[in-house]
Formats: sequence, C-alpha cells, structure tokens
Amino acid sequence: MVYEVSTNLISIFMFIEIEVKTAIIVHGFDTNNKEIEEVVEETEFIKKMVSIDRIQSISEKYILVTSAHNRIMYWEYKGSMEVIKDKLLSVNVLIA
Repeated sequence: MVYEVSTNLISIFMFIEIEVKTAIIVHGFDTNNKEIEEVVEETEFIKKMVSIDRIQSISEKYILVTSAHNRIMYWEYKGSMEVIKDKLLSVNVLIA
C-alpha cells in the first residue's frame, strides 16, 4: 500500500515600514579582504517596507541589510534605534 502525503508549506514574510536612505553599498572584497565600498549621497529619506529577514544589524546610525548579487548596504534611517526596536518587537521579533 502506498500513501501519498501532501504538505502545504506557507511562507510568512514579516515586514516593517521604515524611512531610509542608502549610505554605503558594499560590492565585495578586494584581494586584501578590504570591503569595496560605494558611498552614496542620497539627500531624501524614502519610505520602504523592508523584510526583516534582510536586516543583519542595527546601530545608532545605520541598518545593515542584505541586497542582490551578494551585496550588503548600510542605510541611514529616520528616527531612533528605539523606534526601530519597537517596530521589530511589534511583529514578535525576539530581542534579548
């Protein structure tokens, strides 16, 4: 007797809305393992819905996020680190 099991997987993506502007794009590393950086001078913040899976770290000035083609970006954000923390807590992100 053969049983067929069907599994429906549901992916849940969690997002937070933040206002950011790109500050630095890291395109990889040189032969000395130094980051290859592109400094971006955006003047305006833009509102984005950001998947929390892209967020690598948050400092007082930047949010470090992953991007396409194995790049990482440092975004400046509007508001305080505490506001970002509250937004993450509101979608049940565990913060120790």
